[in-house]
Amino acid sequence: MEPKPSENPPAGLPRCYRHPEVETGIRCTRCEKPICPTCMVSASVGFQCPDCVRNGSGTGHAAEANQPRTLAGGRVVADDRLVTKILIGINLAVYLAVLAFGDRLVDELVLIGYAYSPALGELVGVADGEWYRLLTSTVLHQEVWHILFNVLGLWVIGGIVEPELGRIRYAALCLLSGLSGSVLAYLVAAQNQPSLGASGVVYGLIGAWAVLARRRRHDMRPVLLFVALSLLMTFTRPGISWEAHVGGLVAGVVVTYALVHAPRARRGLVQYGALALVLLIDVGIVLARSAALT
Repeated sequence: MEPKPSENPPAGLPRCYRHPEVETGIRCTRCEKPICPTCMVSASVGFQCPDCVRNGSGTGHAAEANQPRTLAGGRVVADDRLVTKILIGINLAVYLAVLAFGDRLVDELVLIGYAYSPALGELVGVADGEWYRLLTSTVLHQEVWHILFNVLGLWVIGGIVEPELGRIRYAALCLLSGLSGSVLAYLVAAQNQPSLGASGVVYGLIGAWAVLARRRRHDMRPVLLFVALSLLMTFTRPGISWEAHVGGLVAGVVVTYALVHAPRARRGLVQYGALALVLLIDVGIVLARSAALT
């Protein structure tokens, strides 16, 4: 049995069980948990929480027609880290492949602008038409400390960001953050300087976290401190591709801002238009840089 409410409840409204920073006077009609407007799902009588809808205790047609949505408009799902798990799995699988096949696989997948590869005996690089390197390099690692650091970042920060965006938007964010980091490295770094690692994606998630924290009106001081320390490490440690970090960070901020601030009436148009614009900018930079190198 549910405990009876206190005769002298504390001052102020209760807080949403999924968004504790939001006060609300609405409760789920089935489990009576407090729910905010973002979480509430219309039922035949009143509103229900995402948990009751997900567990099948909803009201049929009403639940189907009013799926709970994330902050960015994505569907609320049971496993809100699925894309993060898949991304981590890809990174680990590629790392194991590198251990099995060695430097030749690295030479095939690493980001390089335009250079002669003694191992492969040929000219290689994005400028030579190997655009796939812009993405394969974002899941490529050689040192164990490197992959452990990036996988930890994906798990912790991805676990914050993915539930707020939903799977499709989160996957698009990761893809564009990694791509934008590679594109900036391709544009700025020396043409024969190799670059690899998921750091561009991780820094994209850091940028997304900052935007989400501001959108939720959280205390920004710890977030900004974390961003500052991350950038300090980027620019003070040797052997770090600062271009990939900065490119990923900027893309993460821009993409997430568009996703969570798009007006509801034109949400799809604004969101997918912003994603397409970032992609077109990346493609334009790659075309211009390739023309300059060749």
